Amino acid sequence: MNWDDTNDTAASERLVESVADREDQAVEAALRPKDLGEFIGQEKVREQLDLVLRAARARGATADHVLLSGAPGLGKTTLSMIIAAEMEAPIRITSGPAIQHAGDLAAILSSLQEGEVLFLDEIHRMSRPAEEMLYMAMEDFRVDVIVGKGPGATAIPLELPPFTLVGATTRAGLLPPPLRDRFGFTAHMEFYEPGELERVVHRSAALLDVEIDAAGAAEIAGRSRGTPRIANRLLRRVRDYAQVKADGRITQDVAAAALAVYEVDARGLDRLDRAVLEALLKLFGGGPVGLSTLAVAVGEERETVEEVAEPFLVREGLLARTPRGRVATPAAWSHLGLTPPRSQAAGNGQGDLFGA
Repeated sequence: MNWDDTNDTAASERLVESVADREDQAVEAALRPKDLGEFIGQEKVREQLDLVLRAARARGATADHVLLSGAPGLGKTTLSMIIAAEMEAPIRITSGPAIQHAGDLAAILSSLQEGEVLFLDEIHRMSRPAEEMLYMAMEDFRVDVIVGKGPGATAIPLELPPFTLVGATTRAGLLPPPLRDRFGFTAHMEFYEPGELERVVHRSAALLDVEIDAAGAAEIAGRSRGTPRIANRLLRRVRDYAQVKADGRITQDVAAAALAVYEVDARGLDRLDRAVLEALLKLFGGGPVGLSTLAVAVGEERETVEEVAEPFLVREGLLARTPRGRVATPAAWSHLGLTPPRSQAAGNGQGDLFGA
């Protein structure tokens, strides 16, 4: 194969991936709730947000700035769109990594319409100069645009129309207090209970015109890691399996068989999760072992293990962070059907388990 053929193949693969991504995004958009009444779960957040929006509408005012924090896939983007819909306002969507200079933010803010909702995802990753400009924009609806450099530089004040900023973050602790304090309403999104996820699965199945029974929905919900986005993704893959391997109807047996094909076990662990646990147990005797060493053992980047696999494993009580490294819990040995070394069975080496 020559260089041109290689380039053509790579370009074709990127095109296929791009088309698949667009299709997935289109399906996800179709499954998003359109108002607070359709939104499942997060009862307290919905109640509080409903009061904020209804009061703003009654006053004929722009809604207060909103900060949504929580793990990925819990509905922060969906809620931002609902806020715009409830306020009958347009929405502008951007992200913290896309705003690396104050000028980037000034360009966005200066083009906002009155009452518009600006959704800023991953707000904790915005650059410091842009962050400082945002303080004044949120509080006074004004920004100072610097023209020129050095001693001759001048600040030109630019008035902004009232707008609502909806910030989303997975790491609220990284937000500086001056920025966090400027939000009129803050909410933390919690992981979903299995019963709530079953409702999500039933709703999405109806929208996708997929027949599913209660046991099938429960099977998918139980493997969705408390996250609606994952529940919807697993539902789509089980739908594919049901159409090809069964009669198109999703039952508990069909869901279990489909998820086995996609390497999602009964507890929701996927291939990467199991690889991390197996390496920790089989190669390192349950730990403690450093994160970088563990990442090398499974052939992944350190950040992937730390940000993708580890939070779920810790939350499930299968892995613990200790001052000396990562340690498997007794539940991890049990889940993989392995017997811990005698020292661990006796409790040795686990003294730091709850001290991290």
